[in-house]
Amino acid sequence: MILVTGATGNIGTALLRQLSDRGAGPLRALTRNAARATFPAGVEAMAGDLARPETLGPALDGVRALFLVSGMGADADVLAAARRAGVEHVVLVSSITVQTHPDLPAARQNLAVETLLRDSGMAWTILRPTQFASNALWWAESIRVHGTVHAPYPDTGLPTIHPGDIASVARLALTEPGHRGQIHALTGPERITAPQQVEAIAAALGRDLTFVEISREEAHRRMAPVMGSETADAVLDVTGGDVNADLSAVRDTVPRLTGCPGTPFRRWATENAAAFRAAAPAVG
Repeated sequence: MILVTGATGNIGTALLRQLSDRGAGPLRALTRNAARATFPAGVEAMAGDLARPETLGPALDGVRALFLVSGMGADADVLAAARRAGVEHVVLVSSITVQTHPDLPAARQNLAVETLLRDSGMAWTILRPTQFASNALWWAESIRVHGTVHAPYPDTGLPTIHPGDIASVARLALTEPGHRGQIHALTGPERITAPQQVEAIAAALGRDLTFVEISREEAHRRMAPVMGSETADAVLDVTGGDVNADLSAVRDTVPRLTGCPGTPFRRWATENAAAFRAAAPAVG
């Protein structure tokens, strides 16, 4: 039995579809509201909350492999519950900032979860992806209403990764030998700047969009009320303010492991165009 947590998220949704398509059952999906969730045929939906590990008992019963995203709940207690339930192997999504920006608070937290897993007695595989393509959804409201994106660091390109590519590697780690005890750093196939991302979204929507460069200070002012000052600073560091060669390097891990090329951002934009389309009329 494989249990996919975060089953309605960007990675979990793609992972369940890939596992189901390849007959990698039995499969179980964890969600806070199992009655409302829709999963592929044959996937067992189970209610549970990673922030409340005491709710996970039924979902973990009989599970031998677990997919987990770091920071989605009470990680230490979740891992302890998995170990007590007899889980043999955990595939953990961490972050590439563990190696590129180890002093950032979020990176230290992710490293702490990695260490807990490696010391847990369960087999483990750790995935360290770079910036998700789906982070562009932060711009969705501004695109819908104004047709603009305001962001700093227009010349900084990062190898943004499609969540489906993370799912592809996770599927292999859960179902094929050779990945236990491995750490895989994952990136997209190309560096892409924020203006280039906006161009790809505009092409997918078939409408003109405008990129507006703003200062780091202005970006922080906009972001801090939503995510907190410290997190806003960390995001701004790894999206342009403190980018280093390790963070911006394009790795070939996804095609090497999966045998398929990494997915470019423009494909993600095309697949997710509906998320950017206006419920209200566009004014710019």
